[in-house]
Amino acid sequence: MSEKSAYDAVVIGAGVIGCAIALDLARRGLSTLNVDRGPAPGHGSTSWSAAIIRPYYSTIDGTALAYEAHFAWQNWTDYLGYRPDTALHYNECGCLVLEAADNRQLAGTRAIMREVGVPFTDVGPAELPEWLPGADLRQFSPARRIDDPRFGETAGEPITGAMFCPTGGYISDPQLATAQIAGAVERAGGQFRFNDTVLAIHQSSGEITGLTCEKGGLIHAPIVINAAGPASRWVNDLAGPRQPDQIVTRPLRQEVAHVRMPQTPQGPGLRFVLTDADCGIYMRPEQSDHLLIGSLEPACDHLEYLDSEDYETSLTEQWTNQVWRAALRFPDLGIPNTATGFAALYDVSEDWIPVYDRSDITGYFTAIGTSGNQFKNAPLVGQLMGHLIESVMNGADHDTAPLRFHLPVAGRDVGLEAFSRLRPINRASSFSVLG
Repeated sequence: MSEKSAYDAVVIGAGVIGCAIALDLARRGLSTLNVDRGPAPGHGSTSWSAAIIRPYYSTIDGTALAYEAHFAWQNWTDYLGYRPDTALHYNECGCLVLEAADNRQLAGTRAIMREVGVPFTDVGPAELPEWLPGADLRQFSPARRIDDPRFGETAGEPITGAMFCPTGGYISDPQLATAQIAGAVERAGGQFRFNDTVLAIHQSSGEITGLTCEKGGLIHAPIVINAAGPASRWVNDLAGPRQPDQIVTRPLRQEVAHVRMPQTPQGPGLRFVLTDADCGIYMRPEQSDHLLIGSLEPACDHLEYLDSEDYETSLTEQWTNQVWRAALRFPDLGIPNTATGFAALYDVSEDWIPVYDRSDITGYFTAIGTSGNQFKNAPLVGQLMGHLIESVMNGADHDTAPLRFHLPVAGRDVGLEAFSRLRPINRASSFSVLG
């Protein structure tokens, strides 16, 4: 535990986003401290991430950022700057996205992918059985809940096609990934304080001066970054009076199911990440021949937004609905008598697009609304936030002249107004975990 009482920057949160921000700031020469109420890096909402790496989003900027981030995961030790004792395996199996009415047969998605330069392959309906052996490839949309008398109904029309993205996959251990970023932070001179809670954020004449922690007491710092995940809205309240933000975040309770992988004569029923908007779910392989199943927030599912961080941790009928929808696609999927998986909180903005921004308090920054779809982007978010923080603290007026962030592999810039707290709700968003 650090005994210092003054830093150049303090990051509230030591999840994957908070650690990535600290790493970039430390590499820019700032003395950094991450404060987290958990016992170690990545033990908050990061630990419950599905940790899917995929390039497709509903916006050009989101897609470009995700595509660029893929290369950081692919070249993980280069990003870290050291070789950890335990190798982190990026399961680069690719992602298959089924055409559906809810995604307009992927017309917009394909146009964005071409614009950004993301490689993908079109898969025709005649080819789909080879990609998904044992699957029922009829259309079931719109997605329904199991208490709907029409659940499982189909007119028999086949799925019209799909898109396969090779630059994708998943990380099986998001906690390990975060711990390794934290290791890089410490090698760059950054420090951590765990099992401590921020009680107040201090400012004077509209400028950040530091914060007070329950155990660590007063810490002096001219820069504070809110990367507190589901607690982010209450951390914002600690910063004191601010101009209202256009985009706000709040916790959303989510469930993810773990079941046995269906098997076929050709092997596992699913070999890659599957986005199935027709059934309203996403799936990916999990270790030990298991399958992970999450919701794409179809219209039939009730979204359980909360006004506190207290939530029901037991799995509910939402688990059952997700698994049964998966069984429509994979008829040989065994539905266990006991629900296994997890319930967790996501930190979600109104349009599921994060806020990476400054505030009207000099030195106070936010990286919030990131849960559910930003784990994959963490290495790039750290660099993006480092660029933003350094530029604003050196006098850039980001609110009136928004900054741009260069993506060297994609060979294009991302306009950071896309992640502004002052932007209007982005109606191009999927308004789901797909971002």
